[in-house]
Parts: sequence; C-alpha cells; structure tokens
Amino acid sequence: MTQSIRHKWDTVYSKQDKKPLACLALKENQHLLPTSGVALDLACGLGGNALLLAQAGLNVQAWDISPVAINQLQQEASRQHLPIEGSVRDVEHKPPEENSVDVITVSYFLNRDLCSALVAALRPGGLIFYQTYCRQKVKQEGPVNQNYLLKDNELLTLFNDLQIRVYREEALLGDHQQGLRNQALLVAEKQI
Repeated sequence: MTQSIRHKWDTVYSKQDKKPLACLALKENQHLLPTSGVALDLACGLGGNALLLAQAGLNVQAWDISPVAINQLQQEASRQHLPIEGSVRDVEHKPPEENSVDVITVSYFLNRDLCSALVAALRPGGLIFYQTYCRQKVKQEGPVNQNYLLKDNELLTLFNDLQIRVYREEALLGDHQQGLRNQALLVAEKQI
C-alpha cells in the first residue's frame, strides 16, 4: 500500500511547476509563531509551510511519503539558504515522537487516527496549524472520498484537548464568492 501511495504522490509532484505556498492557516497567523524552537511540516508536499517556518527562524523538519516532493523541497531550501531537514517518511506508520516539537503544520492531509499522536508530539505551549478540505463545499476541489473530508466542526473535536486560538469554517453561508470556502482551518495551543 505504501508503495502505491508513494507512486501516486511522486507522479503528482513531478508534474507540478508551481511555487510552493504556505497554507492560509499559517500564512495569516504566522505572528503567533514562537521566535525559536523545532517545527514539523507533516505530509509537507512541496513544503510551502516548511519554507515559511524556516524563514521565521525555526528549526524545521519536513516529512512526506514522496521522495520527489522532498527532493524538490530540498532544492528550494538550498536555493533560499534555508536549513530544512527533509525526510521521506510514512507519517501514518511512523508519527512524530511525544514531546518532540514546538510547532506542527498540516495542510491538505487528513488522518483522524494521527490527531492524538500530533497532540502528544507537541511540547507544552506548542502550536498546531491545521487546514484541510470539508464535506460542505461550494465547488469540487480536493478529495472526493468522504474519509478525507472534514465533517462540520470536526477539527474542533479532533483537537479538543488543545486551546483553540483560531478557527475558521464558513461552510455554505452567505456569498460563496468570498471568504474561505471548501476548507476549515485551526490554530490550537497545548497548555503548559
């Protein structure tokens, strides 16, 4: 199974020529980041979050199942002279160790079974920045499989052991041409 998933994502990333961008949860809330510490960009893809975290002065680890994605991220990090430690890693079978990081970013990846391990991986005062697709969508983008889509307010439930600092999920309300649609985002803190 891991090989087929790796092949799928290697194919996706080998065809991408876009500049990697940080997710909105991190980009709009980067002022909440600590001034030092260890950050993990989990299921990092091309590493837009990792690049922003390194630019903010954090020691960054970036993990993804795709060697193609990690290779492209390492090339971009080298070009920008940013110290990012990229690793090919199946995070579903090898999650981060307990009490090992100060910041975790996750974008466009959902494995509900990992959420408790992510909370445990945060050091006291640590932050998680999480953003992914919802079931309530105004247009089709992201996964189709319901297993990879958040139910209404589900991020709040998945991370209920943390203090919610930012949450946004606009669902199908109001003018669909404005706001954050098709996704939910959360920034939450592990209490000291």
